[in-house]
Amino acid sequence: MAKKAKTYKTSKTDLLKLYKNMLLIRRFEEKAGQLYGMGIVAGVCHLYIGQEAVVVGIRDALDDGDQMITSYRDHGHMLACGMTPNGVMAELAGRSGGYSRGKGGSMHMFSVEKKFYGGHGIVGAQVPIGAGLGLANKLLGNGHVSTVFFGDGAANQGQVYEALNMAMLWKLPTLFVIENNQYAMGTSIERASAQTELYKRGESFGVAGIQVDGMNVLAVRDAAKKAAKHARSGKGPLILEMMTYRYRGHSMSDPAKYRTREEVNEVREDNDPIDMVKAHLLKEKWADLDDLKTIDKEIKAVVNDAAEFAKSSPEPDPSELYTDVLLEA
Repeated sequence: MAKKAKTYKTSKTDLLKLYKNMLLIRRFEEKAGQLYGMGIVAGVCHLYIGQEAVVVGIRDALDDGDQMITSYRDHGHMLACGMTPNGVMAELAGRSGGYSRGKGGSMHMFSVEKKFYGGHGIVGAQVPIGAGLGLANKLLGNGHVSTVFFGDGAANQGQVYEALNMAMLWKLPTLFVIENNQYAMGTSIERASAQTELYKRGESFGVAGIQVDGMNVLAVRDAAKKAAKHARSGKGPLILEMMTYRYRGHSMSDPAKYRTREEVNEVREDNDPIDMVKAHLLKEKWADLDDLKTIDKEIKAVVNDAAEFAKSSPEPDPSELYTDVLLEA
């Protein structure tokens, strides 16, 4: 007998909010890709298209004051934390109106106000920092949870295991979220990892792990709520392996010839995270096609405004070259 698919509790208000948040990330990333092609966004740019359900579901499960930190594929995380599209897009364009005043670019922006701590260009480097945020939470006794995102490629880095060991040793309130999009940079997980079930990577340290359908925002939110409760209660860290998929190459300079067009199209047609929520809204009659078209139109307007803001924002003044480099002690 086939196993019955699990259903997740939600409401019209909840689902519409999740849909809008995912669609904002999708449209923002599409526009960022366009601006890159026009030369307005320069340097390196890693798009999050296809993976939207992961960060949106997790952010919705967290409390105010909980922190998030991730790698260089970070625009979606910023938007999910409530950072403004204008500020994020301007930073992508290297303009002074950006979150790092145009000096950080795609990979290096943050917002202490929104409890988002980067944006890190070194593979896996954010993982011990995320554990450090968890240590701070424990020492302060503030009841907050830190959530650190990294990919299947970064899961093979040594510093990840050091962080897992320390997090369990000290029972830190930290969630380790592996965004397994199957390919790291351009190498499939089967060719790069002897143990491909990445949620098991913490077993030798006693860190429990859960594998989650990262294309289903409700499944993500449900798993993240349980994991956050576990970490917040003093039981220590958990690994959440999110099975997801990116539609674009590793970065804008990657033609992604290591996989077939048919493979990508199959995921888009059968398992797209936004289309699944759209279908749910229509099925429950919580929205009709006209409602969804209106939402899309409104979000496109927000993203277009962000692009115009980025293009019109000035470049950093040359006097800024040496600011924010050293801290006067």
